Amino acid sequence: MSENIYGNLKGLQPSHIKQLQQLSEQRQPSDRPIAPDFAQKLAAISTEIHQPVCSYINRRGQVVRVGVGTPQQTQIPPQELPQQGAGHLSGIRCVATQLKGEAPDTAALMAMARQRLDALVVLIPNSNGTHRRDDSANGYVKEAYLAHLVPDLDTPCLVSPPLSLDDLTEQDFDDLVDGWEREFQEAGFETSQLQPIETEGDRVLLVGLMTEDLTGQRFQDGLDELVRLVESAGGEVVETVHQKRSHPHPQTVVGQGKVEEITLLAHQLGANLIVFDRDISPSQARNLENQIGIEVVDRTQVILDIFAQRAQSQAGKLQVELAQLEYMLPRLRGRGQAMSRLGAGIGTRGPGETKLETERRVIQRRIAQLQQSVNQLQAHRARLRQQRQQQEIPSIALVGYTNAGKSTLLNVLTHAEVYTADRLFATLDPTTRKVVITDPQTQERRSVLLTDTVGFIHELPPPLMDAFRATLEEVTEADALLHVVDLSHPAWQSHIRSVMDVLEEMPALPGKALIAFNKMDRVDSETLALAQQEYPEAVFISATQSLGLDTLRQRLLQFIDDGVLSPTLVEQ
Repeated sequence: MSENIYGNLKGLQPSHIKQLQQLSEQRQPSDRPIAPDFAQKLAAISTEIHQPVCSYINRRGQVVRVGVGTPQQTQIPPQELPQQGAGHLSGIRCVATQLKGEAPDTAALMAMARQRLDALVVLIPNSNGTHRRDDSANGYVKEAYLAHLVPDLDTPCLVSPPLSLDDLTEQDFDDLVDGWEREFQEAGFETSQLQPIETEGDRVLLVGLMTEDLTGQRFQDGLDELVRLVESAGGEVVETVHQKRSHPHPQTVVGQGKVEEITLLAHQLGANLIVFDRDISPSQARNLENQIGIEVVDRTQVILDIFAQRAQSQAGKLQVELAQLEYMLPRLRGRGQAMSRLGAGIGTRGPGETKLETERRVIQRRIAQLQQSVNQLQAHRARLRQQRQQQEIPSIALVGYTNAGKSTLLNVLTHAEVYTADRLFATLDPTTRKVVITDPQTQERRSVLLTDTVGFIHELPPPLMDAFRATLEEVTEADALLHVVDLSHPAWQSHIRSVMDVLEEMPALPGKALIAFNKMDRVDSETLALAQQEYPEAVFISATQSLGLDTLRQRLLQFIDDGVLSPTLVEQ
């Protein structure tokens, strides 16, 4: 297979590959955008395989790349583009077919800007079928468009009116390119300004979709939380885009006009990652990436990335890996040309299994291994819990929304030295420590075990629920729950409901729970009064300021005295 053939080659017949190879070997006139016969053949094979085809030609007329796909899908990597001066274009033009629509779409124009192409020639094939005559293609091109770059960040591309193929091929391309580069030089505008901003981290464009089932406040809370999730994952949110629809678009989540707006905005801001505020299907992600040309992920993928960064223990790492693989498995399709070709080499040629199928089989085996490891982890933790239960020490599980202050509270009460930080999912692994409480009336010292658990979040992704079942069992096996709530968060009421929703999905929960409103030092009197009215049995504390902790300890003793927990005296 020719080294100059790229893109989606799956399903192409050998005759199609041969035609693409022949295109890559044809020399083009350097002073014309394209030769007429080359344009006709390009449109012919594109129509025959029902896919767009792109050819990239340098100023000497050499075809340096032929790609099956859109200009966005087949673009040349930055490191392979010719290095030119500040006011010069790359010296490469793209001639592409576009099967749907008329003028070049936004994604194609943005691809031209990213590569600083001399020009983008878009051929619109005839839609009334194809025909061959004397082994040559005739009449395949309905019309053409010629697009080029201009020194303007807001509107970096200009597109010609529709041209006939004769009008296009008669233009003096050398004069055109010289004039376009002169515009950049006279404006003092460097063509590199049209390329994405290079940064070490992710520059993220958030996309929020408000559907009928969401209130305005719930939608905004979700976006605010997603901003914090992205920042916790190490990304920088450069802009947020909203759309209101009755339901998500089945192909692209948002409407086509909004997709074009996202494409243009992402290029202008130098974003290299698009994050949606909801779970999106693998096909939706592929459709969006094909049109926008930038990696697209959803909320679940951001959370998985955070978990992957935070996991420290071997148990935490294997649970995160399991969650990632379960999420990845249905998304393998379309991960690039290499994943869709037949294996080549000893041991891979067999019955024709594709690399995609091989990869899926490997992942399924690894998932089975990890699930077995998680089962062993469950058994190990069950033995530890049994040992604690034999000592007849009552246990309380700390639960709550992520970043509510559970780990900080555990540290203050038990001096556990668990890692804490003001960010989402700072800790993943459960930590159990003993706290000794002195009864103020009898002066008896009693022991209670406190277990810090992974923080919950609204609509906790199912892969995480499954993978972290060994950790979440610490909740189900506890004698009681201490539900820690960040009262300073504007959405604290929604957080309580989200935690309760997750808890309701667990079997055999403890019969009683105590709510501890944390960070009371950061709230106003109105919020404090509202929480006291709605939850009169709750405790109000500030773990960082050590406020209300004595009251909390006494309420834990009441759990013991009410028979919820069995008292355990500490030897003097």
